[in-house]
Amino acid sequence: MAVENDIVLIHYEDKPLTFARIEAILPDIKRDWYHVKLLLLKIPIEVATWILRDVYIDGEEFTMGGRKMRLELVECPDIPERPDEPEEEPGQKPKTAKKPGKAKVISLEELRKSRE
Repeated sequence: MAVENDIVLIHYEDKPLTFARIEAILPDIKRDWYHVKLLLLKIPIEVATWILRDVYIDGEEFTMGGRKMRLELVECPDIPERPDEPEEEPGQKPKTAKKPGKAKVISLEELRKSRE
């Protein structure tokens, strides 16, 4: 089942409509029903709370106002390796672009104070 902070794709009438992040899942008075607070990732951003059964949160089709709806959990795709980078030999240290210890840390708090 999708959980809080998961991204879901909302399907409307068998077509992808928009993405949403699940903000909260709270139990309803009725058994196996939940109040699902969704942050709809569209312009403008909206917040909606839907009352859904547990199987609907799992991706089973349901209806709202007579229209077919479905939530699909979005998984992060694997990032393919870049073909222009040479493969590392087993036991070989990875090559880095910069030597360690040369990076500068910038404090955002100090930066804000200097602008005030």
